[in-house]
Amino acid sequence: MPRYALKVEYHGAPFAGWQRQKDQPSVQGAVEAALARLEPRAHTIAAAGRTDAGVHGLGQVAHCDMDKDWDPFRLSEALNHHLKPAPVAITACARVEDDWHARFSAVERRYLFRLLMRRAPATHLSGLVWRVNNQLDAEAMQAGADRLIGRHDFTTFRSSICQADSPVKTLDELRVETVQTDWGPEIRFHVRARSFLHNQVRSFVGTLERVGAGAWAPEDVTKALAACDRAACGPVCPPQGLYLAAVRYPDDPFAT
Repeated sequence: MPRYALKVEYHGAPFAGWQRQKDQPSVQGAVEAALARLEPRAHTIAAAGRTDAGVHGLGQVAHCDMDKDWDPFRLSEALNHHLKPAPVAITACARVEDDWHARFSAVERRYLFRLLMRRAPATHLSGLVWRVNNQLDAEAMQAGADRLIGRHDFTTFRSSICQADSPVKTLDELRVETVQTDWGPEIRFHVRARSFLHNQVRSFVGTLERVGAGAWAPEDVTKALAACDRAACGPVCPPQGLYLAAVRYPDDPFAT
């Protein structure tokens, strides 16, 4: 069965997350239903990351096995036709080796988090950002973020329902950027690692927001990390504003 890599973009608001749910809409379910319109049978796809409800995808990657040998462009076009009107799009498609795996072949995942600083409600960006009323100190937030870079036991920043075998991960980047937009100033968090724990990025952002607001000092992030205690974490921020931005592989399957 020919295997194809799919780059998937989606707006997470209408979905209960990436993973297929029995009684709720999911991104995986939407893509599998579209595949079944092309080849009428049960399809099971695998993805690089299982995003939660409300989390968006810019560069999620999945793979599927097909019965017939599809031209990748025609497969992506056909899937996009059958995905309508769901806010899901296949932005790239490529034939890959039979043992290539969207999750296990990945060597890096990148997340983006967008935080909008303004008192007025977000209208055009509703569901796409986390809005906070007050201006935040981005330099202090970066000082706190720097304390999380490297290989650590991230138990403090791990969901209590996380199923990962170990809380030890290596965080390669946690960069805090201020961007002026037409809707107001945004703080954007660029986060990069081989893999992440459940709710790790949202735990980082919620904690760093406390630093930016002056409720925490940057050194308090070090104390929270060292505590290895979920209770030491700052508030977990909402999913709106979180994007799975990109997944990297030793050889980019979508390179032209």
